[in-house]
Amino acid sequence: MPAAPPAAPDTTTDVVLVVDFGAQYAQLIARRVREARVYSEIVPSTMPVAEMLARNPRAIILSGGPSSVYAEGAPSIDRSLFEAGVPVFGMCYGFQLMATTLGGTVDDNGAREYGRTPLAVSKAGSTLFEGTPTEQPVWMSHGDACSAAPEGFTVTASTDVVPVAAFENDEKKLYGVQYHPEVMHSTYGQQVLEHFLYRGAGIEPTWTTTNVVDEQIALIREQVGDKRAICGLSGGVDSAVAAALVQKAIGSQLTCVYVDHGLMRKGETEQVEKDFVAATGAKLKVVDAEKRFLDALAGVSDPEQKRKIIGREFIRVFEQAQLEILQEEGPEVAFLVQGTLYPDVVESGGGTGTANIKSHHNVGGLPDDIEFELVEPLRQLFKDEVRMVGQELGLPEEIVQRQPFPGPGLGIRIVGDVTKERLDLLREADAIAREELTAAGLDRDIWQCPVVLLADVRSVGVQGDGRTYGHPIVLRPVSSEDAMTADWSRLPYETLAKISTRITNEVADVNRVVLDVTSKPPGTIEWE
Repeated sequence: MPAAPPAAPDTTTDVVLVVDFGAQYAQLIARRVREARVYSEIVPSTMPVAEMLARNPRAIILSGGPSSVYAEGAPSIDRSLFEAGVPVFGMCYGFQLMATTLGGTVDDNGAREYGRTPLAVSKAGSTLFEGTPTEQPVWMSHGDACSAAPEGFTVTASTDVVPVAAFENDEKKLYGVQYHPEVMHSTYGQQVLEHFLYRGAGIEPTWTTTNVVDEQIALIREQVGDKRAICGLSGGVDSAVAAALVQKAIGSQLTCVYVDHGLMRKGETEQVEKDFVAATGAKLKVVDAEKRFLDALAGVSDPEQKRKIIGREFIRVFEQAQLEILQEEGPEVAFLVQGTLYPDVVESGGGTGTANIKSHHNVGGLPDDIEFELVEPLRQLFKDEVRMVGQELGLPEEIVQRQPFPGPGLGIRIVGDVTKERLDLLREADAIAREELTAAGLDRDIWQCPVVLLADVRSVGVQGDGRTYGHPIVLRPVSSEDAMTADWSRLPYETLAKISTRITNEVADVNRVVLDVTSKPPGTIEWE
């Protein structure tokens, strides 16, 4: 099995630990802390308190979670955490856990709140709420509720149904809120979090993407040593930034491998060969593997099976590349660099207490017998953070600002069997959509716009005064901050009309273009 990536150095200045109690958005908390220019790491709730404290954290944040504090087997925390003198901030489940552990009262009294809720701040000048309105919208998601704060705590906010929605103890530097300040729906949530960090914990905001680069370079050098590594370039932002970071760390010990598996967008191969090599000076080996991948995918329509096949074939191609590099250049290639991001990990069931939504080729899609040790320098980052790292490394805008593209490529944008003819059709439709979005100046306004071919669906149309029976193309423009949630983008009708007209006029066997107006959740960004 792939080796776990090394932890960040314990010597990091001003680290804030986020204790994950099974919340899907624990990483979002860590991200918000980093947005406040304070370094953060996530640790599991099963980590002993003594081990947490041994990391010398400047503060600790307790995340939300799906459990009731009274449920059998529910995650808990040792009371010693609150007696160690380290500032602690509890959110949602973490808030309730702090309350019950310290003698407060949390009960199931029917005071359930889900979604946007008005919060009434009763202590406007408190550490957490200084400078925020006395009435503010917050995002709630809880069944149990706190009805009495622990001794020594001041209640600083409530809602119509929850008497204790926030409490503070400045003397012991312990704070908590019932809601989720980390989500954008809590309008002043980031300000409240920063008040905890700066005012409650006394941390100076000094962490930047420069720290990410410096820390990861040190980790990569420690992990790889004097051995060699290969990196699979997909043409996307993630693999390019990961490769550039590793290249900066180990130089000529890295060889980048671009697998032309026939599932790429139009012009992708040429861009990788020209832009990335010019920007980094990295060694690049191009492997023509289109026939291999299409043969392996022949007759396969199940999306999970597609992902696993593509992941398996990637590794087999890398292993062959490893042998060729060994013959050509010497020392063993022991490491595989991947541009894995945190949303990939979460959706593949890699987060604490999270379900497997779909196996990403670089996480759940990897074969069990992989012989490489993985190097994943971006595994704890979100896409926008990766872009900032790419800018810090000096990568050109053409690479850094590219829309996200899935590792399995167009193979998971064809609903149905994957064939060369269907791929060529989809490539042309995708190129038209991208051209028109760029021409309309919308590239920065949307997160990405997957173009999907419904290969197993046909509809009747009229083209050239004759009956047609062609495939529909789906446009999936979405807006997002981090790919954890997304909303469909309200593109101008004029742009949609141009895309539709060009696709139906210029792409053979397509007679209908439809728009996907589903948010995430319930739908994922990609169709497969």
